[in-house]
Amino acid sequence: MDILSFLQTGIVFFLVLSVLVLIHELGHYLIARLIGVTVEEFGFGLPPRIIGKKFKWAENEWSLNWLPIGGFVRLAGEDELGDSIEESKKRYKEKNIKQFFWARSKLERVAILAAGVMMNFLLAVGITSYLITQGIKEPAPRVAVEEVLPGTPAQLAGLQTGDKINAIEYKTDDGKTRSLPTRLPEELVKGTRQHLGKEIKLIVIRDGKEIRIPVTPRKEYPQNEGPMGIRIGFDIRTIQYPWYQAPFYAVKLNIERARDMLIGIASLPGKALTGQNISNEIAGPVGIAQITGEATKIGLNAVLHLTSILSLSLALLNILPFPALDGGRLLFIVIEAVIGRPVHPSWERNVHQIGMLILLCFIALVTINDISRIARG
Repeated sequence: MDILSFLQTGIVFFLVLSVLVLIHELGHYLIARLIGVTVEEFGFGLPPRIIGKKFKWAENEWSLNWLPIGGFVRLAGEDELGDSIEESKKRYKEKNIKQFFWARSKLERVAILAAGVMMNFLLAVGITSYLITQGIKEPAPRVAVEEVLPGTPAQLAGLQTGDKINAIEYKTDDGKTRSLPTRLPEELVKGTRQHLGKEIKLIVIRDGKEIRIPVTPRKEYPQNEGPMGIRIGFDIRTIQYPWYQAPFYAVKLNIERARDMLIGIASLPGKALTGQNISNEIAGPVGIAQITGEATKIGLNAVLHLTSILSLSLALLNILPFPALDGGRLLFIVIEAVIGRPVHPSWERNVHQIGMLILLCFIALVTINDISRIARG
């Protein structure tokens, strides 16, 4: 990569990351202000701080920090200790105490915490809406047959290159017919391996018509062929609608993407525990920067498409019930609702600090993996 391309990639990556963080934190900021909670600081990046300034037109301080991997909105009373809360209750009159995050109702705190995730989802929908009006290529929720190997069960059954597999149909032990959707290649692989030596029916789209092809996945097979003897991939479709229909399809499309992302995230621990290599399925800042560079070479729409994917990914990751993330903070509100009282603030703060430390260590490991993968080519 030459110097000009490197600088271009760096600038685009920084702009994309800045937009994602700004939109996310703006959600927290706007809803907190709307509800009446005081915002003390709006920070870009994570501490240590580079510079901070309070403008006349804003009640809160604005800061720029050294770690460009996120941002934060610091709310009044969000991280106070139990003793500080009691002191605040005595110090402030009833009409002013509502400025503190801890003084708001559970529903109001949920709204503030969930606002960042919702803003990232809306950004993904907004960008996708524009791209749909231009026409975008997107993996369809089904598997495409890219090659049928000779002398295999798939060839003998009549499966053809270009067939689209929608689902697997099989018989249960009690004789009932069940259908397993195959939206992703791994779902077809998993479903096939569950029925080795047994006849299944592939629900296939060929020339616009749905047909059922009976095939028996073999128990023993060459390593590079698989039980049926086919090579598969995503079915690519072109999506284009007029502007007044695009937002509805954008919502539907992003919900489908979110579902597939969650399936992928949920499968990672199992893959890791069974010794499967998941290093190529996870990307950190360096990996995302590399992808940004490739998108920059293609053009503006490719960068926008990547931004929408990253925005949706950020929304999903933040809603996970892990300490330090929005989902972790929401979890403590759920616990409060269940046990009937708040968890002690000092204990909750310590849990979030440990969670942040774990996240930073994870980001460091993923970054090392990204660099290693790039070095290997």
